[in-house]
Amino acid sequence: MLEKVKAALRVKTAAFDGEIEGLIAASLADLRLVGVNIPETEPPAEGEEPTAGDPLIERAIILYAKANFGYTDDGEKYQRAYDYLKCSLSLAGDYDAVE
Repeated sequence: MLEKVKAALRVKTAAFDGEIEGLIAASLADLRLVGVNIPETEPPAEGEEPTAGDPLIERAIILYAKANFGYTDDGEKYQRAYDYLKCSLSLAGDYDAVE
């Protein structure tokens, strides 16, 4: 997931890996707070990168990272998009953490 988020942020250096990993963890925690079930992912095959396992959750992670990584002009736009997606995921039955 780290490489996907770095690509979305247009970051090529490893200098920001710690910050980006923190943003990924924070976005997953934020999604869990509103009741979104984050599926456990299977270990990736050799040579593949670990992902969040679901395209909508991956998109939410990327939007969260873009909103909080220092895009001063577009940060609010990305935050609104993240908030809308988070709300949709929390209301969707397929993502409900409570069975």
